[in-house]
Amino acid sequence: MILILGGTTEGRTAAKTLEEAGQPFYYSTRGDEQEVTLHHGIRLQGGMDTEALADFCRQHDIRLLVDAAHPFAAQLHQNVAEAATQLSLPVIRFERLYPPREACPVEWMDNYPEAMEQIRQGHPSSFLALTGVQSIGKMAPLWQEADFPCYFRILDRDSSRHLANRQGFPRERLLYYHEGEDERQLLEQLRPDVILLKESGLSGGFKEKVEAAASLGIRILALRRPPLPTSFITVTGRHGLRRKVEQLLPDFYAQHTGLTTGTCATAAAVAATWEALHNGDERRPDEFPVVLPDGEILSVAARTSSRTVSADGQTVCASASVVKDAGDDPDITDGLTIEARVVLHLSDRPCASDTLPVDIDGGAGVGRVTLPGLDAAVGQAAINATPRRMIATGIRYLLSTLPKQSQHPIRAEVILSVPQGEEIARRTFNPRLGIVGGISIIGTSGIVKPFSTEAFIHSIAKSMDVARATGSPRVVINSGAKSERFVRAYYPDLPPQAFVHYGNFIGETLKLADNLRVPRVTLGVMIGKAVKLAEGHLNTHSRQVTMNRDFIASLAREAGCSGDICTRIGSLNLARELWTLIPQTIIPVFAHTILMHCYHHCAPLLSHGELTILLISEEGKIYSSSVRTN
Repeated sequence: MILILGGTTEGRTAAKTLEEAGQPFYYSTRGDEQEVTLHHGIRLQGGMDTEALADFCRQHDIRLLVDAAHPFAAQLHQNVAEAATQLSLPVIRFERLYPPREACPVEWMDNYPEAMEQIRQGHPSSFLALTGVQSIGKMAPLWQEADFPCYFRILDRDSSRHLANRQGFPRERLLYYHEGEDERQLLEQLRPDVILLKESGLSGGFKEKVEAAASLGIRILALRRPPLPTSFITVTGRHGLRRKVEQLLPDFYAQHTGLTTGTCATAAAVAATWEALHNGDERRPDEFPVVLPDGEILSVAARTSSRTVSADGQTVCASASVVKDAGDDPDITDGLTIEARVVLHLSDRPCASDTLPVDIDGGAGVGRVTLPGLDAAVGQAAINATPRRMIATGIRYLLSTLPKQSQHPIRAEVILSVPQGEEIARRTFNPRLGIVGGISIIGTSGIVKPFSTEAFIHSIAKSMDVARATGSPRVVINSGAKSERFVRAYYPDLPPQAFVHYGNFIGETLKLADNLRVPRVTLGVMIGKAVKLAEGHLNTHSRQVTMNRDFIASLAREAGCSGDICTRIGSLNLARELWTLIPQTIIPVFAHTILMHCYHHCAPLLSHGELTILLISEEGKIYSSSVRTN
């Protein structure tokens, strides 16, 4: 079992992430104010000290703790660390993202006494604390003695009001926070000389508070978040949390997530950058940060190798590699080594890391684009736009976290290579897409979900883009190589790129064609998928739908088959047996019946073009629906 210590936005996200496993877990909060949806999770309420927490873990066979509590819940963090040490339990800390301190126009404080002293010395005309109701008691020496008004903003709930009243704080100087409100509005109304914040991270609205106060010229003091126990394993989002749970408790999720080639390439580039800026005077990390497209920072294992410096010391080069981990997704690139060679051009003058130019290209094993319609232009390396952004962002992020160097990177060059890429690419969609010489570096989310429909649909979309870009008058969608062989003979004049595999995702593929306003679409389908499609199932995978013999019998009756034939359909094992079971004289009518039912479900998805559906027999005979213009 897993126990989440929550009560925060991160806690809610952690619970949602564990819910994906379909297994029970515990979710604990101090109070009952937070609303959280639990289907498999068990809600707990009330605080626990170290011993109570340890006892609970023993009694309920807790094997992993997830600390998703507020960053300023220092006592809880300590209780969790001590209980985990007693029981030898791992702890995952679900940490917030924080803006860099040096980038914030803030005076940083370590504690409340220091903050109060700074406030007194400034002799403000008014003061506002955005630090929550718990800080009222801690700052009592200030508001009880000050000759200027002190205001505290708290949550608009009874428990917060009762606590403020118990502290004796004046009700007229209480302000209430409502989710979604504009921070600037309150500050404009109150116009305090100085405010006090907690370093509550991006999810706590810290950035918005700072920006609003700075724009009004208000002095900003902020309390640094307390340090976390060093034993905690830190993640910053749902993907990192799930992957750490998969590593620590392999049986919790039935299927494990993986990393896209874009994420692996980014990790390799970041690791190579780290290596380039260190000359062996510091221990290499085992993992390096990757900034995912949603902002989450994921730690990925990478190995660094060579490092060279030019004779004039103005150029430094290093390499690193990452082994592709596809999780439980049947990805042909699983286990491939993705390498990055980074060249940094240095200067004695400072350069802002967030604007560092990063040039990215592909080397051996990374394909080249030869046809239009893809993310990359013709002639460029087949590195999609999202991985390119991730690599540039990752290098810039790493530079922002490193101590200031005597020499500063002013430009970075990244060359990606995949030693086995050319060989593997022959077994992918790449040759059809006009990508030659290797694999593509792709990924939209940075994470591969097990048996990911997202990844497959993405490949369909890329194939459709290329088909459209060729200018072909028709795009032919079919389930796979067998059906394509027959349909290509039916349309011998169409270019190879006009044929797109839908696998099982017929509905999604038609929607993609409609979005691209493809003028003419042909859907090739064999009998096994056709009888499912005729019933209205636009995803024909066996995990989604099974052959409905009663429905097939109804199609047979509609086509004029005898009662005996309809009865025998009830004992079918495979749909392709219909080709021999249905009398040959009735086959054309039966095929037409199936086609019309398929057309009824598919045509509404293609509002901008003509749809033709081809029913293909095992021997390659083709029965066609009539073409209709929508």
